[in-house]
Amino acid sequence: MGKKFMINDCINIILVLIMEIKEKMVEETQVAYISAKGPYDQLMELFSELVGFVMGKGLQMTGPPFGIYYNSPMEVPQEELLFEVGMPFIGEAEEGRVKIKKIPAQNVLSTVHKGSYSGVSSVYMALAEYTLKNGYEIVGPPMEIYLSNPSEVAEEDLLTEIRFPVVKK
Repeated sequence: MGKKFMINDCINIILVLIMEIKEKMVEETQVAYISAKGPYDQLMELFSELVGFVMGKGLQMTGPPFGIYYNSPMEVPQEELLFEVGMPFIGEAEEGRVKIKKIPAQNVLSTVHKGSYSGVSSVYMALAEYTLKNGYEIVGPPMEIYLSNPSEVAEEDLLTEIRFPVVKK
């Protein structure tokens, strides 16, 4: 067990060294979103429903789809996972199963992961480590912005931006 922990520590240190981590201010954004509970294997179905809603209402998408993750598979059983899938847009629409909200402007630490979605957990750990070592406090749930479409891009070429909302301590 100790050896595995040391290997993971080394991987995290290497990731922090090679990842480009940026601090940036993200503007307030209006989004359509669906809240969900349960395993992540429902993500594609939820994103399809969300895109159908946005397109069906004639709304203008203003950015790529995203997920906000309120807990982790390392913390809770899959059935207890809480998350939202969302899409930024301009326009007016009535809520139903798809809700509308404004995500306030926020300061974030951000990095881009290239590769399979299964590889993001090590990026989360490295980004969290960077946050702590550089005097930041995480003040909200992480967000993943899906910059590539998995039905159009090979798994090893997928791009995912990971954002942690932060404040400087």
